[in-house]
Amino acid sequence: MIGPRRQLALMVLDIGAPIGLYYGLRGAGLSNLVALSAGAIVPAVGVIIQLITRRRLDGVGGVVVVSVAATIMLSLITDSARFLLARDGFITALWGLWFLATLRARWARRPAAYALARPLMEGRRALGLASWEQLWADQATFRRIWRVSTVIWGAGLLADAVLRVLMSYTLPVSVVPGLGGALWPVTFAAIQVVTNVYYHRAGLYRLLGAPWADNRLARPRRAGSLSG
Repeated sequence: MIGPRRQLALMVLDIGAPIGLYYGLRGAGLSNLVALSAGAIVPAVGVIIQLITRRRLDGVGGVVVVSVAATIMLSLITDSARFLLARDGFITALWGLWFLATLRARWARRPAAYALARPLMEGRRALGLASWEQLWADQATFRRIWRVSTVIWGAGLLADAVLRVLMSYTLPVSVVPGLGGALWPVTFAAIQVVTNVYYHRAGLYRLLGAPWADNRLARPRRAGSLSG
């Protein structure tokens, strides 16, 4: 599991560095296309470092390298800075579609939200020590929670992608890099809030056995209570 310091370093590298590099190069008099191309290369740097130090490249890293190379090449061919600006939107859309694809695809054993959350949450005493595999096999509610949260993440990322593409083609070029960087924490915070509210209301933490969970949240109502 990636520690907080490394997470912060990766966030600065992938989000902050391209923005700073773009505005620095623009201040030095370089064109929008050159400055954006230089900034687009930065996310691939971490992947290359991983390849050198660990001598392996995971699927996510491969997608990053290919997308960076393809976007820069197409931008240079079309001579379009706005296409390069929209790159983040296109990549975010791919992630959103991937989330939704894991709900049905045969290659996905579990929904994406489950696969990403399990290493971070399972086995932590504060969140409950129940076996996720056992819950998945026995509890239809548990399976539904992760399918719904996967839809929430997929829809949220697609909405973010649409907004990024719209910004790229409607706002002044110089405004988009900074605004796009600010949009990342807003998007992820909004999705996290929505999913955590849903987890509480659906009774996820009760199912996991969290000691602080309110057992009343997912308790079935008696038939008589429906009449008010």
